[in-house]
Amino acid sequence: MRDFLPEDVRRRTYVIGVIAGVYQKYGFEPLETPSVENIETLLGKYGEEGNQLIFKILKRGVHESTGEADLALRYDLTVPLARVMAEHRAKLPRLFRRYQIQPVWRADRPGRGRFREFYQCDVDITGSTSPVVEAELCAAVSDCLEALGFAEFTIRLNHRGVLRAVLASAQVPVEKHTDALVALDKLDKIGPDGVTAEFVTRGIDPACAARLLGWLGAEVSDDWLGQFERGLGDLDDQGRAAFANLREIIRLSMATSAGRHLTFEPSLARGLSYYTGAIMEIGVPDLPGSLGGGGRYDNLVGMFSKEGIPSCGFSLGLERILVVMGEQGLFPASVAGAAADVLVATMRPEDAAYAMRVATTLRGQGLRVMVYPDAGKIQKPLKYAEEVRIPCVAILGESEVARDEVTLKFLASRHQEVAGLEQAGAVARQHLGDVRG
Repeated sequence: MRDFLPEDVRRRTYVIGVIAGVYQKYGFEPLETPSVENIETLLGKYGEEGNQLIFKILKRGVHESTGEADLALRYDLTVPLARVMAEHRAKLPRLFRRYQIQPVWRADRPGRGRFREFYQCDVDITGSTSPVVEAELCAAVSDCLEALGFAEFTIRLNHRGVLRAVLASAQVPVEKHTDALVALDKLDKIGPDGVTAEFVTRGIDPACAARLLGWLGAEVSDDWLGQFERGLGDLDDQGRAAFANLREIIRLSMATSAGRHLTFEPSLARGLSYYTGAIMEIGVPDLPGSLGGGGRYDNLVGMFSKEGIPSCGFSLGLERILVVMGEQGLFPASVAGAAADVLVATMRPEDAAYAMRVATTLRGQGLRVMVYPDAGKIQKPLKYAEEVRIPCVAILGESEVARDEVTLKFLASRHQEVAGLEQAGAVARQHLGDVRG
């Protein structure tokens, strides 16, 4: 958990604004939920390892000493959405498209781009089983990343039905499928040997791991999805439906920005237990893990009500996006700019009222203005302006005050110009156009 200094906040605000703007173009509506949920709302929704990472809140008062918890910080934004859908079904449209950008908390070991408190930028569609939903979500997140300046990224695609078929072909017992998926989800972190070791720990024959990793590590041709399906041999109806669903999502996505980024990834598992269909994850070169992911979760809302509502969502991880954008220099210059366009500086204490008038006038003319509070030699405010990257200093000496004028000094060019108070804003904007972006 971190403090965010001014430049950090400007970068975060910029990225959130870009992502929210793209989501809105797709017709998604904003939603916010509380930071705290009843603990029974969260437990049992994320799988074994997810339950261990939930920040629990001890009961208040006399119960505090027992170590019992009845509340918890939200672990993600998907389960709260499912609860909202169950509680407010009558107030929401049958087909609900929402985006939500809020912090979540996980009691995890932080790594590069990973933190215990972090923001997720979620986008979800509820009320339809059509593959158009997955295609729309992939297109929305693809547009977000392209708008942020990402040129190289991959949307990895798989399906829980395909994974079930793979596990069956590897002769993993049905009752061990969940354990196998939890282990498989760590493949990029612990490697094949680590997955095999975890299979053994979870009571799965290591021969199953060898067969499974053999399937998943096989080289694929241009017809990667068809080659993989044929390699699995006879499939049941669920397996065939899963491959058909993937093909349709890919076909629909070819008409969007996501098409050029999509790839079938047979080893993609996604550890959360509520996924029921297609699953997706975004990868970028030289970054372990992902920038975000999601999938279909048709049964989650039904855990909170008698009515099941088909749903699918995608979540972008704000923190990891910020890390990569910083490393790759993707932020525009304006984001790293100063907090103000003009610093107003006086030489005499008795001119403070005129300084306030100048600042008010310039703000009314569309500029961001800061007043330097201490009167005196001009060197101090000039030095301060350079330190905090304010590009222009409005100098108010005795003659400027007497004539209702302002001397504007532009630090980058060292150009200096005297202007009447009412014209000062236009003069400043003309010279600051390039600086302000």
